[in-house]
Amino acid sequence: MHIHILGICGTFMGGLAVLAKEAGHRVTGCDANVYPPMSTQLEAQGIELITGYGPEQVELKPDLYVIGNVVTRGNPLIEEIMNRGLPFVSGPQWIGDHILKDKWVLAVAGTHGKTTTTAMLTWILEDAGYAPGFLIGGVPKNFGVSARMQGDKDSIFFVIEADEYDTAFFDKRSKFVHYHAKTAILNNLEYDHADIFPDLGAIETQFHHLVRTVPGIGRVIFNGDEAALQRVLKRGCWSEKESFGRGEDADWALNEYDDGTFDVMFNGEVAGHVEWSLTGKHNRANALAAIAAARHVGVPVAQAAKSLATFESVKRRMEVRGVVNDITVYDDFAHHPTAIATTVGGLRQKIGKDKRILAVLEPRSNTMKLGTMKDALPGSLSDADLVFGYGSEQALGWNLGQALSPMGDIASAYEDIDALVAAVAKAAQPGDQIIVMSNGGFGGVHDKILKALA
Repeated sequence: MHIHILGICGTFMGGLAVLAKEAGHRVTGCDANVYPPMSTQLEAQGIELITGYGPEQVELKPDLYVIGNVVTRGNPLIEEIMNRGLPFVSGPQWIGDHILKDKWVLAVAGTHGKTTTTAMLTWILEDAGYAPGFLIGGVPKNFGVSARMQGDKDSIFFVIEADEYDTAFFDKRSKFVHYHAKTAILNNLEYDHADIFPDLGAIETQFHHLVRTVPGIGRVIFNGDEAALQRVLKRGCWSEKESFGRGEDADWALNEYDDGTFDVMFNGEVAGHVEWSLTGKHNRANALAAIAAARHVGVPVAQAAKSLATFESVKRRMEVRGVVNDITVYDDFAHHPTAIATTVGGLRQKIGKDKRILAVLEPRSNTMKLGTMKDALPGSLSDADLVFGYGSEQALGWNLGQALSPMGDIASAYEDIDALVAAVAKAAQPGDQIIVMSNGGFGGVHDKILKALA
């Protein structure tokens, strides 16, 4: 079958493309914006990419169009597809029908940490010999690709990042309702995606839809510290439940040490010990959830904990892009204030108080563009010594400089990327840690900063 994917360079749709090709289909696709790492991955797989959504693409005559949620009514290609009565389906539904059927699906949901937790869980299963298939919203360094069908033909396990964003312009349910997970992680839950959800309660409803799809023999592993998740589960849960967190009644807990290592506690007993290089309380919580999920499919806790010692994280998650004159430049996907705070705070914990953190931020997510979270930005950046923001009032709909003004002289905002790069390079000193945060390509600012520093 020839499938043509609209919105192919998104992390989810790009992974779908890899799975479809591995399943033996001919795959082509199009997108408005093409940038690494997804474009690089697709080209390496031999998948033909077309820039734009020109209606002439129907002349490719695919058997099926798979539609990403970035595509809206009015898009010239989708209008041509619909006018001609050509067959189309959403990405999540195609995945559910063609990839996840007859699999033991382990789904990772939550406002933050989905990608890293999914990668952790996948690596634990891989290291234990389970050879799972996976679809991750990023490129885990242990694998080098964001998706694969399975590690061997006999594996029944599939790990998937379960996004709460809507499925498609014609299906406004969250993507994860299509996955029918047997093991579901609910990592955390707070307000996000202000472009499609009016309030937190609306997102809680979608999370309960996910809970409703888990079978009775399945298991829901949830963050017991999250009041929103407690409310979700009070609506009804028909599966086994295990909690993780810092509360005394949590089934899974941590005994943490100053060097970042920790004991895994299950029902009050030490069940394993994790030694690794990752930083931040959020990553330790992610690890706890992944270990708990792996236990549901039979991986011993001690073995899962040991596997994390060789976990290499995910590209664009505190990824070192280069070091020039003892100045380190990191790339990170953080774009929600909570994620920004945990990312910068984790770096601060790692380097201590003697080194400076220069935070370079592009608030480009739909939630940030709507201004819903702009007042939380100064607080989320409190662990940074200097802050450089990028974004025009025309693009954002609000003034970034004004939003950062409570930080005083340590924060500045720029509408020109070259001016931002020049300001960062001028301010940087040996020993500084520059962390670049955006959920997009950010105009290649990482390489521009490194070049300016050199």
